[in-house]
Amino acid sequence: MAPDPTPHAGATAHDDSLLRKALGGMSLFTLAMTVPQVWTIWSQRQAAGVSLLSWGAYLLSALLWFWFGLRKRDRNIWLPCIGWIVLDAAVVAGALRYAA
Repeated sequence: MAPDPTPHAGATAHDDSLLRKALGGMSLFTLAMTVPQVWTIWSQRQAAGVSLLSWGAYLLSALLWFWFGLRKRDRNIWLPCIGWIVLDAAVVAGALRYAA
């Protein structure tokens, strides 16, 4: 009989836990990296070079992921989307208001 290459349940649970922690950390990191963009637009009242099409697509994506996360009842999906919706909407609104 050949050896079973599938990992044991304990190893999979540990891998999932580690992955969830890494994803949570990256969610916070990428949200934090977006704050300077929002700050620049609103504090300097300038949105030159900001792509409304790109940020609008990011906002739409965040809304869809939020909806998906709610339907799956997966807090790891919908919770970060709240932050993304707020930040993306702030960039879109600033681009609409201060576009040259």
